[in-house]
Amino acid sequence: MKSTSPIRKIRARLCRGENFRFRRAGRAALLVSAVVIVMTVSRAARAAELIMFESVTCTWCEKFDAEVGVVYANTPEARCAPLRRVDVHDPRPDDLTFIKGVLYTPTFVLVEDGREIGRLTGYPGEDFFWSLLGVELKKLKAQCNGS
Repeated sequence: MKSTSPIRKIRARLCRGENFRFRRAGRAALLVSAVVIVMTVSRAARAAELIMFESVTCTWCEKFDAEVGVVYANTPEARCAPLRRVDVHDPRPDDLTFIKGVLYTPTFVLVEDGREIGRLTGYPGEDFFWSLLGVELKKLKAQCNGS
């Protein structure tokens, strides 16, 4: 009678799907990998954001959209602090409940690691916006290139 090595027996069982312990271990490893990926993405997402509180009736929000909104995503500032829009009249998202006192639109709140770093209330025009945003971005822990 021919003897088969234990490794060959395990491989054969895995190929046939007979060994449930190994399938569970594989599933557990996959689950752990998924959790690590989600945690990494969550940390990256929390790094820095520029939250824009806006309203559909806000004339200055429309002016911002026309002058800055169309190009913001392609700027070094956006790589450092992506723009996230929130309607001031909607319920506040759970991850932004710490932001208080938003009365006027547009209001731009710079957030890093779940805390407010700086705020710009109103839209003073394109030139002033970029310079004021540059001042606020310098307050971030992770310094931005190009700002």
